[in-house]
Amino acid sequence: MSKRLRTKPYLKPSEVAELLRVEPGTVRLWNQAGKLRGTTTAGGHRRFSYRDVEAFALEHGIELASPQEGTLRILIVDDEKPVTRMLKRVLAAADPELELETCHDGFTAGQMVEKFEPHVMILDLIMPGVDGFHLCKNLKADPATMGIRIIAITGDPNPASAAKIVKLGAEVCLPKPVSKADLLAAIGLPGASGR
Repeated sequence: MSKRLRTKPYLKPSEVAELLRVEPGTVRLWNQAGKLRGTTTAGGHRRFSYRDVEAFALEHGIELASPQEGTLRILIVDDEKPVTRMLKRVLAAADPELELETCHDGFTAGQMVEKFEPHVMILDLIMPGVDGFHLCKNLKADPATMGIRIIAITGDPNPASAAKIVKLGAEVCLPKPVSKADLLAAIGLPGASGR
């Protein structure tokens, strides 16, 4: 996975941990001790550049995880099947190597997280049963799933909802219909421009 991570603008502690083959808590401790350089977002989340991680690994004799270890897994969760089909088509066209799964409710998404272990979740806010707010809150409260990147989407965009989901741990909240460029940019995939 390090080949893909190298192209991202920043890495989360869980991604750095995967590269260095340690626990995310160890990455945080190294950062707090000033051993591993990183930055903190306005929301208080640690982020690291691939170059800094590479330099740290070289300095400490740590071999980074192989570039061939896995592919980026994205789970699309939306109760509107045409939306999931469209998003899957856009992502597959942008990068055929992605592993993509879809589901149509928050309860099933919770089950799929265990089986599929996504790196990124595209999450609709308003769904029957378990909505996106509840699912995001639960994922971010669990150490086993808190590293999943969440890109929220909604057909009813308003500043209050966007602020609430970001506070719960989503990186961004995109309005539907979702712009291809905005979606690819939010995930960190190349090809944010085009049709």
